[in-house]
Amino acid sequence: MRILVVEDEPRIAADLRHGLEAAGYAVDTARDGEAALYQAEIEDYDAIVLDLGLPRLDGLSVLKRLRAGDCHTPVVILTARDGWREKVEGIDAGADDYLAKPFRMEELVARLRAVLRRSAGQASPILKAGALELDTRDRSASVDGRALALTQLEYRLLSYLLHNRGRVVPPGELLDHLYDGDTDREANAVEALLTRLRRKLGTPLIETRRGHGYLVAKDEA
Repeated sequence: MRILVVEDEPRIAADLRHGLEAAGYAVDTARDGEAALYQAEIEDYDAIVLDLGLPRLDGLSVLKRLRAGDCHTPVVILTARDGWREKVEGIDAGADDYLAKPFRMEELVARLRAVLRRSAGQASPILKAGALELDTRDRSASVDGRALALTQLEYRLLSYLLHNRGRVVPPGELLDHLYDGDTDREANAVEALLTRLRRKLGTPLIETRRGHGYLVAKDEA
């Protein structure tokens, strides 16, 4: 899963990036509203963490323009203002959640997990497919009760496919959601990663649709 963090204060932006990467996400950052709007329009993010007090274009205007442009990416607003009017205005503009500064990283991560689940139509933090269980709270996975030792990239790949269960996901889309914008991406990286992941799963859970992409079927038993 790939997150865009929009925060103009360098120390806070660095802390957010570090905390979200530690939670298993690929993270890009933007330091002003215009840069955030540009990145959100040309890249495909799973969620956006958006500060309201931004230079060049304020966060609320960014959010309104994204929604007006038919962008449905989940947005969690961050703000130093904790008044109910700002909260209502942000939610009415299309925010999926709202967090007032200061906050604990654990709470932001939990709220991100929740909005990502809702956007994928998932109610539970535990994603299941056949004998596989993936717990998004602690990034643990098991097959028939057997714990899997997944790398961060393997977890991101499996999590993305499960959040998009029932849909064939093209290789290019996987590349976009597995890596941040600073990472070089090789076309064969996804296939190599899938080979390792399938070996660990030990079950034919992830299908390859030649010329189209990869699928975890909804009717997996």
